[in-house]
Amino acid sequence: MKRPTHLMIGGLVAMGFDASGRSLLTVSHSGRAVFAVETWQRVAHDTALAYPDEGVAIGIGPIEGKQVAVLSRDENKERIEMHSPEGSLHLVGESDGISVS
Repeated sequence: MKRPTHLMIGGLVAMGFDASGRSLLTVSHSGRAVFAVETWQRVAHDTALAYPDEGVAIGIGPIEGKQVAVLSRDENKERIEMHSPEGSLHLVGESDGISVS
């Protein structure tokens, strides 16, 4: 699988994998998006603002309505880091997007 070095997501607020690990949900000041982990293609986007509540965001598109545990950025945490559920990917989220390695 070819991995991109950066997913462009301006104003990233939070990110998290769905329970299957096949989808990455992102939350930004421009709405929510879902990326298919296998291809890193964006498969859903919703411009309605829906910020996480107590570490949980609600999915859209292929993970519509599912509760997804997310890590959030804020004024005290400018950078967030996580691994994919199976541990093969390392993601670093900052204000301009997510670096994948």
